[in-house]
Amino acid sequence: MKWASSIWGPESLGNSRKDLQLAIDECAKKLKEEIDDIDLVVGFVSPHFADHFDDFPALVKEALGAKVFIGCTAGGLIGDGKEIEHTNCVALTAASLPDVQVKPFHVTNETMPDLDASPDAWEKIIGVSQSENPAFVLMPDPFTMRSDDIIRGLDYAYPNAVKIGGLASGAHEPGGNALFLDQKTIRDGLVGIALTGNVIVDTVVAQGCKPIGKPCQVTRAQKHILFELDGEPAIMFLRDMMDSLSDVDRSLAKDAMFLGLVMQENKDKHQAGDFLVRNILGIDQNSGALVVGEILDNARTVQFHVRDAATSADDLRFLLKRFRDEKLDGDASGVKGALLFSCLGRGMHLYGMANHDSDSFRDYLGAVPVGGFFCNGEIGPVGNQTYLHGYTSSFGIFRQKTMLN
Repeated sequence: MKWASSIWGPESLGNSRKDLQLAIDECAKKLKEEIDDIDLVVGFVSPHFADHFDDFPALVKEALGAKVFIGCTAGGLIGDGKEIEHTNCVALTAASLPDVQVKPFHVTNETMPDLDASPDAWEKIIGVSQSENPAFVLMPDPFTMRSDDIIRGLDYAYPNAVKIGGLASGAHEPGGNALFLDQKTIRDGLVGIALTGNVIVDTVVAQGCKPIGKPCQVTRAQKHILFELDGEPAIMFLRDMMDSLSDVDRSLAKDAMFLGLVMQENKDKHQAGDFLVRNILGIDQNSGALVVGEILDNARTVQFHVRDAATSADDLRFLLKRFRDEKLDGDASGVKGALLFSCLGRGMHLYGMANHDSDSFRDYLGAVPVGGFFCNGEIGPVGNQTYLHGYTSSFGIFRQKTMLN
């Protein structure tokens, strides 16, 4: 297995078809220097080339001749250790995948099975059985795909499969994004690939938050409405917690506060990565209830969270180090490549510097080729379920199951 990533977006690049072909050719030149037989290309293009989206797949095919091509439009692109935002750009990542089968698929709201359909219905539309132990890379269009539904459906049909990905970005209205699958440009639904065979796909999902206050228990909730924590009205619990915080954390909490839901109740102590972080959407002053962006269950352990640039950076470093030390036993030499799906709200907007998440990945896992894009929502697992996130960096990290002779 071998991976390589490339990106091309100098300030002088225009937005004509000729400029698009130039960017693709420059990316392809680097990739072909590193990989001879390309099985998969994952590609992203900035919205500046909107007039030529229909040409993008054929130009990539002509330049690289990959067996499978998947990609989408992106408001910011990632490749070769660089993150380029808000400018004309193309990013391509290529992989040679011996003894790995790559199955591409396209699903729309109309073709997606009902959520109560059997796993057989999902296997039929995806073209891969659960017994093949697939891993998925998913790229939905946020305007035309019920992303939460397909994530839930795939979790049901393939409960042990890794699902990673991100929502296409760069457009502000339906029809503005494009999805790419082999030589097709698609304007709706979701494109994806299922990987089976000699491949392991690990994940690191950095939600960019830190817990504050103390853990507590949901004692009364109804769907998204949180009425009581530890037997107190939720707003009273929140006010008491705010009074106990440091000045720094109190300031962060006033700007943006979140609720983290513990995903493994049997752990003695919970830390970063153990929570599903969700927005607090509103407060009802009359009832003292909080409106949370997730369905809540009574007796669930939760903890309030905050986010800023420093917290987000610390969270990512902690999770990457934990992955390297615990999952890889401190040796990242077996990691061959990675895909990074990062929120549009991260990058320069959050950190005030370029390449932050790519640099952090390299610091802990070495000079691994990383490609990806800045998304309108990020897909990745927390605990044993897959979720759609915001303000998150979701990494898919690729290794071989067995070394080939």
